[in-house]
Amino acid sequence: MESSSKATARHTCLKLEIPSIDPLFVKGTWFDTHFHLSVTDGLRAWLCNATEEEVQERAAQWDQPVAEYIELAERYLGFQQPGTVYRFVDAGDDHKRLSWTFEREGTKLEWRWKFQPSNDSRKITAGILDFLMDANINLSMLIRRILQEEVVRKTQSFEKLKLEAEKCLEQSERFTNEKMEFESEIYAKFLGVLNSKKAKLRELRDQLSKQEIAGKASVDEEESTDKTESYHSGSNAEESEEEAEKNITSSSKDIPAGRDRGRKRATRK
Repeated sequence: MESSSKATARHTCLKLEIPSIDPLFVKGTWFDTHFHLSVTDGLRAWLCNATEEEVQERAAQWDQPVAEYIELAERYLGFQQPGTVYRFVDAGDDHKRLSWTFEREGTKLEWRWKFQPSNDSRKITAGILDFLMDANINLSMLIRRILQEEVVRKTQSFEKLKLEAEKCLEQSERFTNEKMEFESEIYAKFLGVLNSKKAKLRELRDQLSKQEIAGKASVDEEESTDKTESYHSGSNAEESEEEAEKNITSSSKDIPAGRDRGRKRATRK
């Protein structure tokens, strides 16, 4: 039973600063149903061993379960709570009374425990100092381990980020190369299509030029033919006019001669 209690023990040590007196060190050893307290100012020491019966009685007075009572006492004697009034006063016969205040459901309450002087203050004070030194060493080791774990975690995180950055860089370079290849391929296809269109346009332009030249030659030939026909028509017309005039002239010459003969014939009769 005793080994089980020791296995579940929790330890605290509070540097308690109370106005008008020297700082006190309060060491607590907490179990599920009871606790032990020791207080020293560096010269003298006092002890309080709260038994299971005393804790049950105090918890019943405050209508609390034992576990809740011990948890609340450990909270206020393990760390100095702001706003709480602590006192360590004489209780007669070299005894001391440690008290602290707290609020519960809007009501300010006070707990008190009586301490008796230690028979070996030097041993109690040395035990508290040893506990503080061990706690300091353990705390330093804990901090060192936390820092090492943090360094390892940061290093792993950095390596992971570095790896991700390298992957991103590699992926970016691959995307860039693929983009350049894609653009080159697209440009090549575009140039092929463009050159084909240019060749087609040149062919159409040449065909159009040939058609224009052929059309112009045909028009010139037709105009030349029209001019030739009009020239021949004009010459024929002139010749026809000349022949008509000649015929008229010859006819007019023949008519008077006939008339003279008639007249002569008529005279003879």
